[in-house]
Amino acid sequence: MFESLSEKLQAVFDRLGRKGRLSEEDVDLALREVRVALLEADVSLRVVRQFVAAIKEKAVGQDVLQSLTPAQMVIKIVHDQLVELLGTEPARLTISPKPPTVVMLVGLQGSGKTTHAGKLAVHVRKLGHKPLLVAADPYRPAAVTQLQTLGKQIDVPVFHDPSKKPPELSQAAVKAAEQDGHTFVIIDTAGRLQIDDDLMRELESITSRVSPHETLLVADAMTGQEAVHVAEGFKAHVNLTGVILTKMDGDARGGAALSLREVTGVPIKFIGTGEKLDALEQFHPDRLAQRILGMGDVLSLIERAQEHVDQEQAAKMQSKVVKGEFDLQDFLEQMSQLRKMAGGGGLTGLVEMLPGVGRALKEARQAGQSVDEKQFKRIEAIIQSMTFEERRNPEIIGGSRKRRIANGSGTSAAEINQLLAQFRQMQAMMKQLSRGLPGMAGLARGGLGGALGGALGGGLGGLGGGLPALGDGAAGAQAVPAAAAPGGSNRQHHKARKKKKRR
Repeated sequence: MFESLSEKLQAVFDRLGRKGRLSEEDVDLALREVRVALLEADVSLRVVRQFVAAIKEKAVGQDVLQSLTPAQMVIKIVHDQLVELLGTEPARLTISPKPPTVVMLVGLQGSGKTTHAGKLAVHVRKLGHKPLLVAADPYRPAAVTQLQTLGKQIDVPVFHDPSKKPPELSQAAVKAAEQDGHTFVIIDTAGRLQIDDDLMRELESITSRVSPHETLLVADAMTGQEAVHVAEGFKAHVNLTGVILTKMDGDARGGAALSLREVTGVPIKFIGTGEKLDALEQFHPDRLAQRILGMGDVLSLIERAQEHVDQEQAAKMQSKVVKGEFDLQDFLEQMSQLRKMAGGGGLTGLVEMLPGVGRALKEARQAGQSVDEKQFKRIEAIIQSMTFEERRNPEIIGGSRKRRIANGSGTSAAEINQLLAQFRQMQAMMKQLSRGLPGMAGLARGGLGGALGGALGGGLGGLGGGLPALGDGAAGAQAVPAAAAPGGSNRQHHKARKKKKRR
């Protein structure tokens, strides 16, 4: 979502970085470009003026002009001001000391309230709570059915009584939750195409009956400044405690995220990052600021690794890497783990969390070498068409086996040759690393380090080794050095086996 803004800000910082010393005119020109970039990202004009004025004041006050690294100081000032704009600390969900905690979701139609009610249920269940969903939208066709379907998918009960109106229904749901031992009640309220008096009166009535601990506005990030106006409209009638910003994985300009808190005073608590029911992240202002400035988001990457990677299995995998025993079956398992970590954002979104990778991918796209995630699926199809023995010992794969694998995976023998050649390169690189880094064996026992080594070292090492080039025959052929010509060693090995059979 912030790709365009991030590119423009990085271009400004690159120009500053090429200058040994900055004049006051250089700073003014850079701030003018920052102002234009923010306005084009649909950030509120008032917010942009305050933001740029604060940066200029801090830049002058910290003697940036006389600094030996002025560009780095400007980047730090912009980063700190972005964090201040978004909220210095991540806003947490309020949890009642006396269960159940009642959360009411409000918003306009089409913002994703019902889907995010399911996502929020998944999130609080991971925290150890027992959620109950409440279908309090009798007006939109199939809204109740949609929530019931989501409830079945995530194995969370849905409370609904067609004979009751939403205020009475919500009150009955809270009582049922108390009796059944549910610790979280998530109420999916009705939306409208626009804010109207009937909607607000109904929300006020629900609030007076159940006294929700959290009233979260579900706002569509792709609507830009309209999301800010919607938040102001709801805040005038109900006590908003936070915002869930949806569709943050889209290609909109992202001005809503940068304007909401400053204009309304309501913190962003969660962001929706995909269509899957686990694609809900707690909002961290500092991490979003780092993403916007192209610094990556390593902390979120580590959290995903902790959540999805089995540390014991990762330690075993790390040991295999160190011993040079990493094979195609291990690589397939690593790709599967990476897909789980990636969630709704895809593998490209996961890799972009690493510092500097976002810019590298952009340069690759401009050079016509963009990474197509379908190519990863083709790699998986090739490996899955192999027998277990072939995955463990790729050296036994000869001409007839390649034809069988190609038929099973819908690929060609040339692509299989290319995969095997590049996998041998990756194995050789891993062996060299394990010999050159004596401390690497310790990672297997290093807890989180071992987990990340297993999840990223094995998986991303392979992905970075040229494997995704399979989708393009010509480009792929160039990626393989002459010393590792496709299928060369395999062909020699196959001839040797034939000679043995003749004897």
